[in-house]
Amino acid sequence: MDYKSAGVDIEAGYRSVELIKDLVKQTARSEVIGGLGGFSGAFGLSGIKNMEDPVLLSGTDGVGTKIKLAFILDKHDTIGIDCVAMCVNDVACAGGEPLFFLDYIACGKNYPEKIASIVKGVAEGCKRAGAALIGGETAEHPGLMPEDEYDVAGFAVGVVDRKDIIDGSGIKAGDTLIGIASSGVHSNGFSLIRKIFRMDEKSLSRYYDELGCSLGEELLKPTIIYVKALDAVKKAGIRIKGCSHITGGGFYENIPRMLPDGVSARIDRFSYPVPPIFSLMQSEGKIADDVMYNTYNMGLGMVIAADSADADAVKSAIESAGEKAYIIGETVSSDKGVELC
Repeated sequence: MDYKSAGVDIEAGYRSVELIKDLVKQTARSEVIGGLGGFSGAFGLSGIKNMEDPVLLSGTDGVGTKIKLAFILDKHDTIGIDCVAMCVNDVACAGGEPLFFLDYIACGKNYPEKIASIVKGVAEGCKRAGAALIGGETAEHPGLMPEDEYDVAGFAVGVVDRKDIIDGSGIKAGDTLIGIASSGVHSNGFSLIRKIFRMDEKSLSRYYDELGCSLGEELLKPTIIYVKALDAVKKAGIRIKGCSHITGGGFYENIPRMLPDGVSARIDRFSYPVPPIFSLMQSEGKIADDVMYNTYNMGLGMVIAADSADADAVKSAIESAGEKAYIIGETVSSDKGVELC
């Protein structure tokens, strides 16, 4: 008896590493020390020596049950982008620059080409975020997970000068709220989506005119990485007062997280276009408005608070980075919360 007969193929692990080496190299930054294969990833701090008071930021997350769609459609090259996005967007929310990322893939059986496809997405996400992929782990779990399934998670480490931290403390009534468009559902609320639609290849392959693609293509669109858009605002010399990454919990849970006591958000729900996938989901699932806005991003992946005098400049800076932005409302004096009007 050996390890392979117990369900763990060490040779497949070696093959996976060989297939992803070039992908990892594509994400390298000058601060990366050494290469893939060590017991730890090393990252130099020379790039932050000019900061007055550098603060490390971190974010960790997975992709949730969105991963089920990748299994059904046998499409694995974008799910890694989602994993990176969920982590680095949280770092960017605090004003940070993502420095490096590590991933963790657990699988029932190591199929090297599938693992390489997942890591291809991770590497692409890291490139979009400007972060180095400096390590990770692929764990084979025979008997614990089905052979054709996997899960992926990761974490990012970033840095910000303490004076540049975005913490919402300076938000006051009369500030302007700017929303940055999402690509669609992103990576939250899929447990509900899997109740709305049949989760089989036939259902996911159905083309919808209003979507301009199949249901599966729409739902697997990767989460937008907002690092460059937020950095464009910073480089324009504009102070972002508060920033909220609209993930699980939608508007009602996430936007108040950036607000100080005594300030609430008033949002004009008709100030921006809601992507058709949300209308389709709401109609098919007979879901109330408040549930939709308490579960999904409803077309806005980030919401920013800025001084009203800076609002147009913030919008222009975001759009210069290739994202769509909208003036969606304002902050008002009230108990902390969100009002949709």
